[in-house]
Amino acid sequence: MNLDFLIFHFLNQFSKKSSFLDFVIVFFARYFEYFLLFVLFLFLIKNFKKYYLTVSNAFLAAFFSRFVIAEILHWLYFRPRPFVENQVNLLFDYDPTKPSFPSGHAVFYFAIATVVFLYFKKNYPQRKFCWGISLGFFLASFLIALARVFSGIHWPSDILVGAIIGVLSGYAVYRLFTWPYLHNLT
Repeated sequence: MNLDFLIFHFLNQFSKKSSFLDFVIVFFARYFEYFLLFVLFLFLIKNFKKYYLTVSNAFLAAFFSRFVIAEILHWLYFRPRPFVENQVNLLFDYDPTKPSFPSGHAVFYFAIATVVFLYFKKNYPQRKFCWGISLGFFLASFLIALARVFSGIHWPSDILVGAIIGVLSGYAVYRLFTWPYLHNLT
């Protein structure tokens, strides 16, 4: 048995044991992502001019990592979801024809978290509240991704690789738009 399989079954064994825990897992796996997007939207409402670049770059990184990089990997390598070939505790229906590797949710939300973190780190290094928000984005991304393993939708390695792709994409977009030479061209 491989480590991916062992970690998956260790986490998935807690599903369908408690209706409250199942509710929490499904909430994080399917609905918590909307809360994260709503927080980004609140940045724009609070001060559009101040946060426009942060939010637009976060979405650019998320879109690029999810709909370009992840889709290319889905096309190159199809990995079935855990519930297709194994007996798992599946908490909600999901399309078995969609590839599992890498996790699109992990790619998308870790890209957003990385851009938010890097912008806040650069612009507000002493403000603890901003550090809390940016680290909160990483925690939220982790909870969304982990809940998808608990619910039987993803393998842990799907999440790990998705998180790495998301972080690298977020960093690349951040560096591209904060590169000093780019600003000197205009």
